[in-house]
Amino acid sequence: MDVIFMGTPLTAVPILKSLIDDPDINVKLVVCQPDKPKGRGNKLTPPPVKELAIEHNIEVFQPDKLRNNEEALKKLKSYSIDFLVVVAYGKILPKEVLDIPKKAPINVHYSLLPKYRGAAPVNWAIINGEKETGVATMHMDEGLDTGDVLLVESVLIDKKNTEELLIELSDIGAKLLLKTLKEFDTITPVKQDDSKATYAPMMKKDDGLIDWNNDAEYIERLIRGFYPWPSAFTKLNNLTFKIFKSEVVDEDYSNIKPGTVYEINRDNIVVKCGKSSLKLQEIQLEGKKRMDVKSFLSGYKLEKGTILG
Repeated sequence: MDVIFMGTPLTAVPILKSLIDDPDINVKLVVCQPDKPKGRGNKLTPPPVKELAIEHNIEVFQPDKLRNNEEALKKLKSYSIDFLVVVAYGKILPKEVLDIPKKAPINVHYSLLPKYRGAAPVNWAIINGEKETGVATMHMDEGLDTGDVLLVESVLIDKKNTEELLIELSDIGAKLLLKTLKEFDTITPVKQDDSKATYAPMMKKDDGLIDWNNDAEYIERLIRGFYPWPSAFTKLNNLTFKIFKSEVVDEDYSNIKPGTVYEINRDNIVVKCGKSSLKLQEIQLEGKKRMDVKSFLSGYKLEKGTILG
């Protein structure tokens, strides 16, 4: 079967790779977002999906936009395809594009739809304390993740951060997509119950700012949910202080102000939260490398009573 693949970030790579490796599937074109400046030198850098496509000699198309872009639409229509496969492309597709494939446009979405429609479903599922999340394949329509669900598989979140969970979900998504494409004619689509829909908005850098008045369990989930980007952070002596890993401590001293560092030992820094406390384990102070607390304390004199934030 012939396919156009649309996707951009690293999480879309395992799914494109599974299509390339399958002898029954012919990826005729890869569509992704334009190259963007990256790093201190602002060097123009291709998205991960483009790099994989070039490695396998697959044509790449990077339009600035698809809506009201007749030239881009004409190019996409020039391919005769059975499926349009979309994974984290980064734009809502117009009806003219969705109508191109002979069979269907299929999206791989990292949530248990209709929960967490939108741009950052894994991040918000962790932060909101969900016990499980999952992958769904969906017959796309013009709405934001509102199409009929074809296949779905759930996974436990446990103590995974977003990066760990996305690796697991993209591997599952690759298998689920192949099954969806090959068994498409026998799958019964399930309409989403819009009354149960929730949304996972795109993250902003400031979303990672820690409010120490929140309880420790919420802050610990925030740290995992915003890893690796935008990262959970606070302020230490007016410098940005990122926290990558932590553990809830069931100690609650009501006479200590939230954000106060009240215990420092060889391997841990313990901070009072609105409820309970948080043991910091991996951190990064502005201008320094990421490190564990033991390494940090060997080069930085942190006093008990210091207030973060």
